[in-house]
Amino acid sequence: MIQTEFEFSLPKGYIDTEGNLHRTGVMRLARAIDEIVPMRDPRVKTNPAYATAIILSRVITRLGALDNISPATIEGLFVADLNYLQKFYRKINELEEEEEEPQKSAEEQDNED
Repeated sequence: MIQTEFEFSLPKGYIDTEGNLHRTGVMRLARAIDEIVPMRDPRVKTNPAYATAIILSRVITRLGALDNISPATIEGLFVADLNYLQKFYRKINELEEEEEEPQKSAEEQDNED
């Protein structure tokens, strides 16, 4: 069975309006619709970078005691946490290109023989 949800822990943590710190959470795998819907949003049309806030709010199913994650929640994250979540999203959705080993020159290959 395929794993569709992944736990994470933010480097800094989200501080809600009551001063509570939320660091651990769950992110689910993204579906095509999660990347399509934000493109229709007027906030994205005026600022394409805002798509990140909408996408993350759709795929994060829990953050600490919070079950309802909105784009406003994502806006309130520290930059270190936003960067972490963007990398985590790319990793679990296999959007990262695997680094290829540099090709060896003919001379290096001859030296191995």
